[in-house]
Amino acid sequence: MTITQQTMTDEQRKSVALEYFKLMDQGNPAFLELFAEDAQFYFPKMGIAHGIEEIKKLLFESGSGPKIKSIIHDYAYFNYIFQGDTVVVEGTSSGVTTNGKEWRAGVTHAGRFCNVFEIRDFKIHRLFIYLDPDYEN
Repeated sequence: MTITQQTMTDEQRKSVALEYFKLMDQGNPAFLELFAEDAQFYFPKMGIAHGIEEIKKLLFESGSGPKIKSIIHDYAYFNYIFQGDTVVVEGTSSGVTTNGKEWRAGVTHAGRFCNVFEIRDFKIHRLFIYLDPDYEN
C-alpha cells in the first residue's frame, strides 16, 4: 500500500475551513466528515479529543459539549492567516444557547473566536478553538 499526500493551496485549505463553519451553522453533523480519523480537537473547558470517535463523544454524547442551540459565523469578516498546513481563522459569531440566551460579537461579551486548523489532504487533522466558552454569563 502506498500512502500519497495531495498538495493543497491556501485557497483549498480555506475552503475546507469555510465548509466546516457553514456545516456548523446549519447544525449539520456532516462537519465530522471533514476530519481525519486521527484528528485532534480542542474546545475550552472540554479538553482535547483524539480521533473522530472521541470528538463525537465530546461534542454530542458527554453532555459537556458546547451548549449552543444555533450559531451564525460572520464569514465575510473572517481574518485568515496561512502558514504551511496551518490556517488560523479569527472571526465573530452570534447565536442562541440551549437555555435561550442570545449572544452577538460586539454587543455581548461572547462571540469572538480564533480557530487554529491543520489541514492536509483535504481533511482537518487538528482543530483547536479559542474563545470564551461562557456564553450564558
